[in-house]
Amino acid sequence: MYYQIMHTTRLRYSQPVSESMMEVRMQPRTESHQRCLRFKLATNPSSRVLNYADHLGNIVHYFDVPARHAQLFIQAESLVEMNPASDLPDALSPDSWDILDAHVDSHDYYDYIAPSQNTAPSPALAALASELNVVRRDDPLSLLREITSRIYESFAYDSDITDVDSPIDVALASRKGVCQDFSQIMIALVRSLRIPARYVSGYLFYERMTDRSTPDESHAWVEAMLPGLGWVGFDPTNNIHAGERHIRVAIGRDYLDVPPNKGLFKGTAESSLSVDVKISREEVEQRIEDLLPVTSWTLDPITPEDDDESQQAQHQQ
Repeated sequence: MYYQIMHTTRLRYSQPVSESMMEVRMQPRTESHQRCLRFKLATNPSSRVLNYADHLGNIVHYFDVPARHAQLFIQAESLVEMNPASDLPDALSPDSWDILDAHVDSHDYYDYIAPSQNTAPSPALAALASELNVVRRDDPLSLLREITSRIYESFAYDSDITDVDSPIDVALASRKGVCQDFSQIMIALVRSLRIPARYVSGYLFYERMTDRSTPDESHAWVEAMLPGLGWVGFDPTNNIHAGERHIRVAIGRDYLDVPPNKGLFKGTAESSLSVDVKISREEVEQRIEDLLPVTSWTLDPITPEDDDESQQAQHQQ
């Protein structure tokens, strides 16, 4: 199965700024049952885009716009091949907790066991853990499935309650939030059980009427390390396992490690952000040009169709 992804980000400034420096994490990973066949990045104003792979294998693109501009467009286009993941068992063996402990003791999972900035313990989190009976029982896989379902049932999807900087206590207090909140809450609960857990940013192809994710935005979910299975994905926003529709872009301890974009600008302006994500799915034969190595470069500059501010910014350069 092939997925075409168009991720457009638009930053507006209340007045022209003299320079912008930005890094983005929008290129899907190539691993396991997922292959990024093509990736292109374009900006307006135009810039020279460079990239590197961080210590976790995430591809980070970065660029500098050293000219006056009133807004910044970033457009990332990806073509990804997704194959079915391996089926999971109904449950793990009774001794799985002991096997997991031995595995964790013999490997370096500190970053995925210890609390991170956005997954820190709090009285509200402890209250939720008590309510959901988050204690070691049954087997790790069965318990993780139960936690996924209980978060889904206990929280409503509402994009007006939190923002990217909100601590998990905001969602815990309101019992509302978005995929970022639900994933970080689940990570905090799972780490308290000494199960390594990490944050995954990416995309979800919207298909089922029961999907609560916003189809025109990026997505987030959780991966937990389980004995005999490796890293297994859980999506508490939609109460499903991460599967063929989940396109992985970056992994980290929490959202702060893998934001789709972050940067700085020179000036005293206020900024506002809008994002649009379009994903289409096709069942087609592989084309030779799609099998070329993944590349990263700046295309011809994006030309906004109906934006006076952009034209003014170009004249000011």
